[in-house]
Amino acid sequence: MRRAVWVVRDGRREISSGIVAGENQSTPPKEAEEFLAEYLIRKHKADRRVRDIENISVADVLWVYLEDRIELDKPEDEYTSDERHLLQCIGRLNEYWGAKMLSEINTNASKGYVKQRSSNGGGQGGARRDLETLRAAINHHSSENLHYGIVSVWLPVRGEPRDRWLTRDEAAKMIWTAYRYRETQTIHVGTNKGQKILTDRRPLRHIARFLLIGCYTGTRAGAIASASRLRAMGHSYVDLENGLFYRKPIGTKATKKRQTPVRLPPRLSAHLRRWARLGIAKKHFVEFNGKAVKSVKKGFAKVVQLAGIDQSTGKATPHTLRHTAATWLMQNGTDLWQAAGYLGMSVEVLERVYGHHHPRYQAEAAAGITRKPKCNQRVT
Repeated sequence: MRRAVWVVRDGRREISSGIVAGENQSTPPKEAEEFLAEYLIRKHKADRRVRDIENISVADVLWVYLEDRIELDKPEDEYTSDERHLLQCIGRLNEYWGAKMLSEINTNASKGYVKQRSSNGGGQGGARRDLETLRAAINHHSSENLHYGIVSVWLPVRGEPRDRWLTRDEAAKMIWTAYRYRETQTIHVGTNKGQKILTDRRPLRHIARFLLIGCYTGTRAGAIASASRLRAMGHSYVDLENGLFYRKPIGTKATKKRQTPVRLPPRLSAHLRRWARLGIAKKHFVEFNGKAVKSVKKGFAKVVQLAGIDQSTGKATPHTLRHTAATWLMQNGTDLWQAAGYLGMSVEVLERVYGHHHPRYQAEAAAGITRKPKCNQRVT
């Protein structure tokens, strides 16, 4: 029997989302809403006429930005993680702002968006990131000389940076948990009906590979997910011969995320070569059922739960691996300039956020506070 799925009705057409509908489920899940938002985005065509801000819809501003950032006509499986996130962000922004005119953007309207985003589970941090995208879209529209007038976007206060990182024991526990985990299935017929049995399927091994790459390089989740052993447009590239990981997807513009190349540590390089040799990584190093993964959030959360990682000190997420790599580098006393280049961040950010983990952090001050003054020094 075929399972029911959510579809988009466009006139007489029905476009399947591929997302299974649960029994007695009347409200579409988040994934189905995101599919609808992406479909509407691809169908819309931006109006690029030069007009006053009172006559330009926010929707047109968002679409101009999107069309200039992403090739919307390519197959869905060719989108990078960052491109999918942008599509989803534009969809959320359009739902609230799309029908408004550019001149209607003000502080009260922005606070209304924060309230709506927070009520949907996005939080103030998620709302701020969305509004930063809205501001970038408006600035891009202005730089293309497509509107007259000044538009400012109010942003909520930036939250404190997350500093949750994994200890080496926690990281090892997660890697082994993901590698060893076997799927359990329930027998539905016969004398053993209802009995649960272990299968030979290992559905979390791609998370183990993700963890290794993340902890050893501090690379962002999107670049790890798209990491390919073959040169391909829109994907980051791992040069096994020369031991370099080119984190910025080929053919994309450089952004403030500083996706600089990183030297592969010998231990990680050995793992990558073995995965390629054994056919575990046919094209990408983090594959599930032979295909590149779109997101590891659900699998990562399951491993965190199975491994019993303490969440009281902060939620462990895929981005936690970047904090982990930075912290380990500081704890080992790595030179700040070398560590910053390795992670693809500025020395200032590295020192401000992670510098307190360095063994030389305030060492001279701590020693000086108890040091007795020399005899020939006069104390006044």
